Amino acid sequence: MQLDRDLESIQAVRNLIKQAKAAAEQLAGFSQTQLNSICAEIALDGAAQAERLAKLAADETGFGIWQDKVRKNLLGSRDVWARWKDETMVGPLTEYSGAPGGYWEIGVPMGIIAALIPSTNPTSTTLYKAIIALKAGNAVIFSPHPNAKGCIWETVRLIQAAAARAGAPEHAIQCVELCTMEATNALMSDPAIGLILATGGEAMVRAAYRSGNPAIGVGPGNGPAFIERSADIPTAVRHIIASKTFDNGVICASEQSIITEECVAAEVEAELKRQGGYFLPEEESERLGNLLLRPNGTMNPRIVGKPAHAIAEMAGIAVPEGTKLLLSRQTAAGPRNPYAREKLCPVLAYFVEPDWERACARCMEILHLEGAGHTMAIHSRDDAVIREFALQKPVSRLLVNTPAALGGVGATTALDPALTLGCGSVGGSATSDNVGPRHLVNIRRVAWYNQEAGKGRQETGNLTAIDDILTPEQVAEIARRVLERLAKA
Repeated sequence: MQLDRDLESIQAVRNLIKQAKAAAEQLAGFSQTQLNSICAEIALDGAAQAERLAKLAADETGFGIWQDKVRKNLLGSRDVWARWKDETMVGPLTEYSGAPGGYWEIGVPMGIIAALIPSTNPTSTTLYKAIIALKAGNAVIFSPHPNAKGCIWETVRLIQAAAARAGAPEHAIQCVELCTMEATNALMSDPAIGLILATGGEAMVRAAYRSGNPAIGVGPGNGPAFIERSADIPTAVRHIIASKTFDNGVICASEQSIITEECVAAEVEAELKRQGGYFLPEEESERLGNLLLRPNGTMNPRIVGKPAHAIAEMAGIAVPEGTKLLLSRQTAAGPRNPYAREKLCPVLAYFVEPDWERACARCMEILHLEGAGHTMAIHSRDDAVIREFALQKPVSRLLVNTPAALGGVGATTALDPALTLGCGSVGGSATSDNVGPRHLVNIRRVAWYNQEAGKGRQETGNLTAIDDILTPEQVAEIARRVLERLAKA
């Protein structure tokens, strides 16, 4: 019987999960040394093929710049492995056997990781998630974005070959081939899944959290960049332009707005123009604004990862040769203002405020509109102002004097290299970290009786007497409630 495509895709996912379960059971018996050998092979092959995979991704999706995708592939393979290669994730982690009371910690793999891969960073995210999943002793099943399935499948094939050479079990790394929404939902909701790593659109991330399985997802970015009066303005502008034009702005940590102080605004604007920024006149700004969002209020996919001159041409705007960035002067941030929203392309809102306190408030307004919990940047040499921003901003990463796109993923900062950036509870995420293999293990704790913990209490054998904790009246009340529940049952 010929199944419909959606039903066929669901059955295919069930087969993948069955095979992954067997592989995960084998991986659970691997030592950290064995797992490291597998990850090292993946990282070496990923780095060696970084250029080829980057070109595949750019050709298939039409997003970004292949040369910049090479750098992301290197981060997702070489840099991620360099960060974690000497760390222990599985087996004994902590052993304390002294008195009073012993305590051990043991890293235990989660089993099967369901890894959702976006179209904006497809090959680099696949390499990165494979390494952190296997470093933590897990099998992984990739679910590709349909618009990037070809380059993702090719990356998975490379990973599979490298892992097999290093002794990985068959089916430790698998990929969904029939890319349907039903297949992704079946993968995410299967009870055999240990964790979902959801990197992608907001709807997909929400679906991951509704699946009934543990999930780590990300929220949208909409990071402001504040240029404070003490900043090295030419360097700050260079960093912002380098960041916003890196892969044509598809990294969600990249800047979305510039906020500066009135006393340095003329210098900032002159520097932006000198380095390739084009300030849109009011009529052109309105025309481009109509292009940025679709009628339903979501980002127009036509602009994603496109260069400034191409976006201007779409809007019927002629810009000077060499234009790298399109800027729109704004005075208010709101849901109907497309410039105050996330724009995965070289377009920025530009705000001028009287002082750093008002700039701080504007940044908060932008972040609470969209992007809370994610990332923002500040360019300043005043530690007191930087500290105030750090204390007040609802972000998981405050990046200082660095390009935000590269700083957020750990390429130009001390943050862990990662292509899944947690947004914390304020951004609807389960973590505020740059996600790594530590998030993909459970910690089993072994604890001995600690005599000091019960010191001063009446004890019966090795257990503290309940009468030392609760009054007789409290014990009677608990008993009454238990009896009531039993009677209702």
